[in-house]
Amino acid sequence: MVQSARSRTVLTLYTTADDIQCHRVRLVLAAKGVSYERVIVEPGKPPEDLVDLNPYGTTPTLVDRDLTLYDTSVVCEYLDERYPHPPLMPIDPLSRARLRLAAVRIERDWLPEVDTIRAGGRPADAARRRLREQLLSSLPLFKAAKFFLNPEMSLTDCLVAPVVWRLPWLGVDLGREGKPIVDYGERLFHSQGYARSLTPEEKAMRPG
Repeated sequence: MVQSARSRTVLTLYTTADDIQCHRVRLVLAAKGVSYERVIVEPGKPPEDLVDLNPYGTTPTLVDRDLTLYDTSVVCEYLDERYPHPPLMPIDPLSRARLRLAAVRIERDWLPEVDTIRAGGRPADAARRRLREQLLSSLPLFKAAKFFLNPEMSLTDCLVAPVVWRLPWLGVDLGREGKPIVDYGERLFHSQGYARSLTPEEKAMRPG
């Protein structure tokens, strides 16, 4: 993977170095074993070619030849359908709906707390407590199956895992009660696919 997207003969992903939603897409790509060009974008400073492709200038943005996608869920589902092996969603509609709803809850409940923690200041401590409480209240979902609500890795894991990866860096300690969540993370973090999804900045969140 290179840092330029001048030639779009393969997939091109515009991504920031340490954003959870960008990491989510990179993890889907890694799980699929898909080659792509990775273009690192500085937050708040989208390059001109990205603005031309995406009217919002946001990341992640995926370019597949003449197609440009920039909503994270749309990007992830497109990749799962475009590259069907291994599948990252179950076949039955009920299970798919449960996983999609879980992802919506995580985006609405967990990610705003992560953003508040990263912003620093006095609100960060309260956000750490809230995020910890939300994760611990989700313990049954981590215990229900080998992966999050599913016996196989799914698109929802591609959102959950980047959050769990960042917990030490965010200063969120789950304690002994949170061991099932820590164990869940370890099952994913030691895979080759997960390692491929990381940027140098994300690797530095868990040194050693």
